[in-house]
Amino acid sequence: MLLALVSRVLGADVLTLTDGTSHTGDIIKFDDNGLMLHEDGERYTALQWSQLSQDTLKTLAQDPKKAPMAEPFIEPTTLAKQPSASAIQINPVTRLERPANPSVLGGFAGSSVGKVVLVILYLANLYAAFEVALIRNRPLFQVLGLSALVPVIVPAIFAYLPVVLEKPPEEVPMEGALPEKVAMHGAPTEIEVEAEAIAAAVKQAQAQVFARGKFTFNKRFIETKFAGFVGEPKGDGLKFTMTLKTTKEVFSVERIAQVGAGDALLETKERGQVTVAFTEIQEIKLNPIPA
Repeated sequence: MLLALVSRVLGADVLTLTDGTSHTGDIIKFDDNGLMLHEDGERYTALQWSQLSQDTLKTLAQDPKKAPMAEPFIEPTTLAKQPSASAIQINPVTRLERPANPSVLGGFAGSSVGKVVLVILYLANLYAAFEVALIRNRPLFQVLGLSALVPVIVPAIFAYLPVVLEKPPEEVPMEGALPEKVAMHGAPTEIEVEAEAIAAAVKQAQAQVFARGKFTFNKRFIETKFAGFVGEPKGDGLKFTMTLKTTKEVFSVERIAQVGAGDALLETKERGQVTVAFTEIQEIKLNPIPA
């Protein structure tokens, strides 16, 4: 019995924890989460890998079965040697020589790129002068010539000046001169004045033609454009007569009795009340009534 007890004590595992305490017993189970220790007095203690000290983890890592689970918790003793960085070699660079304190125009004129930029700016100055002369209505060659001698400033001055407006010459009648008609026939009589007024009114009232293709005939168009003919004649209905041409006939419309969604009821001289579809209308003509 004594030999069995001694052999058991000698074969037991001693596990030291990170807090300094230790446990002695047999490891009866272990996995990724930890291990189970069978201690004296039939006690079973569950320990996690993170609770074990570094020395205990290194001892357990010598067992091939426990090594894969104990090694992740073992802290490395020495850092891996980093490869030394190769030395950076800087090659000499050929640099352009800068002129000593160049002026603005001198710097532009000293290089080919600067010369091209100056030429472009000069041409832009002339183009600006050309546009200013057209907009301000100034003499073209005068503005271009001055802008060629004094760039930028001259176009800016002409752009600031107001636009020159050309006024047509006014005809001033001679003193004592009378109108040609009065000089030839004397002063017009009252009858002649009324006749001229009537002729002018008739001339102003011209026939209006509304043809398909130029206009769309629908309810809104009829009610808006021929409102004087809808219902009792009024407005244009008293000044014009309406002639409506369809695909088959021509009507003299006295008034529009009713306007529907797709047709209109017309009062005509030829056939009385006639219903005409908007799709059949080819032309509507308004003729002025003589005074």
